[in-house]
Amino acid sequence: MTTAELIQKNKDYTLTSWSAQGAWNPIAIERGEGVYVYDTNGKRYLDWSSQLVNMNIGHSHPYVVRAIQEQVARLCYVDPSNATEPRGRLGELLAEVTPGDLSKSFFTNAGTEATENAMKIARLYTGRQKILTRQRSYHGATFAAMTAGGDPRRLANEPGVPWIVRIPDPFSYRSPIYRDRTAEEGDAIVAELVEETILMEGPENCAAIMLEGYSGTSGVMQPSSVFWSRIEQICRKYDMLLIVDEVMSGFGRTGEWFGIDHYPDVKPDIMCMAKGLTSGYVPLGATVVSDKIAEFFNDHTLWAGLTYSAHALACAAGVATIEVYRNENLVENAREMGKVLRRGLMDLAEKHPVIGEIRGTGLLQLTELVRNRDTREPLSDFNKPMTEPMKRAAKMLKDNGVSTIVRWNMIFHAPPLIVSEAQLQEGLAVMDDVLTMLDDYYEG
Repeated sequence: MTTAELIQKNKDYTLTSWSAQGAWNPIAIERGEGVYVYDTNGKRYLDWSSQLVNMNIGHSHPYVVRAIQEQVARLCYVDPSNATEPRGRLGELLAEVTPGDLSKSFFTNAGTEATENAMKIARLYTGRQKILTRQRSYHGATFAAMTAGGDPRRLANEPGVPWIVRIPDPFSYRSPIYRDRTAEEGDAIVAELVEETILMEGPENCAAIMLEGYSGTSGVMQPSSVFWSRIEQICRKYDMLLIVDEVMSGFGRTGEWFGIDHYPDVKPDIMCMAKGLTSGYVPLGATVVSDKIAEFFNDHTLWAGLTYSAHALACAAGVATIEVYRNENLVENAREMGKVLRRGLMDLAEKHPVIGEIRGTGLLQLTELVRNRDTREPLSDFNKPMTEPMKRAAKMLKDNGVSTIVRWNMIFHAPPLIVSEAQLQEGLAVMDDVLTMLDDYYEG
């Protein structure tokens, strides 16, 4: 069929997410290779956001493709009450690469189910109900996970579940807590407010604090070690669990295996993951728990289950993906290419006043765009429709062959971990042109 017919069939017979259906104007993608995807007309796009920050090893990696083909020929699926070789091997690999004493994995279909089951496990283990989450966060799109996230996409779902409690963000660029204070001083105050919230809610009612290991779609906001160390102390003080959501920041994305690895003294009780676990080749997520939680469920029923849990094909893809990370040193490459990306973005900030702040590390970075650097007025407001300049920026990126995430007043820079310096320069050159256009909207 023609490109127009392909797009129309998608619009006629399928629904797209987070959009009024009449506004959906998709690109017809035909294939992917490495850091590029190609549409049905043969146009090439640099995948500057790894799709939804999940194609960590790039598109069509032959090692993973071959592992999937071999597993398909043997066994795609079996009831999750059975054991399979890829299931056991993937669980073993995750125990090796995750921090602390995280040791057993409950496999899910995606990241949302990983966070849902993390909250369920925390409540079953502690016998308490409430989960504390950040005001600006994202933990998925099912009912409880959407409530847990502070992202405005939750609003249509409200009131949601009743046992989520909001805590303030360690957001030094925008929170008034940080005015005339260092980031560390502000982080210490935010952590004290978290403890105050727990005392107001009743520690005996609070099961866990759930935080992104490295903040993602809400703006890549990352606190200092002061914040993380204090949060762990609070969890231990009140016998609460620390859940770390690594769905986006896991598997080398930030230049470490997991975002929380930037804080080596912090030991999560539960970790949620997906995205880079298979790099999107087959849907898979995991909720990984510590030894003490695993032991609890030796004698207590784990009231959780999914038809496709521990899917054999997905687990085989996960094993092969982790082997690619290791064999090709992709975590290290993300760290080094992240430095190149950062230097390039900082050079752009020197040239373009519309850049208010650059945040992130490794290959998870963004530019926040403002009308004025002194007032920090955003070029498009949080929780509001995208403004004309940001719409123009998104269109200009696509027109110039760069596929990435544009949200509110932010542009994400998160290419696959296999990216080269030359490919980074290719993307930065397009960004330079886009920012030149956006500078016309600067009012400083």
